[in-house]
Amino acid sequence: MTLGGRRLYIAAVNNEQTNHRFDLELRRLEKRLEELVVICRQLQEENTSLRHRQDSLIAERASLLHKNEQVKGRVEAMIGRLKGMEQAS
Repeated sequence: MTLGGRRLYIAAVNNEQTNHRFDLELRRLEKRLEELVVICRQLQEENTSLRHRQDSLIAERASLLHKNEQVKGRVEAMIGRLKGMEQAS
């Protein structure tokens, strides 16, 4: 093998090794990207679920506050009637 032929052979081997490493790295990155897409979808689903839960809790809180105000009004009315009965006696 001549010196020029040897250089071409070495260059071809080096190029093949570089391509192999590049292919391996590309496959590794593709796999990681697929994993990140799955995680992103899971987070979107979880976020949607949490937003629905938050909306539900906000509505429940509003309902409880309304009921609390109703009970407070009834208790105040009862206290007023009791005071009226006391004064009538």
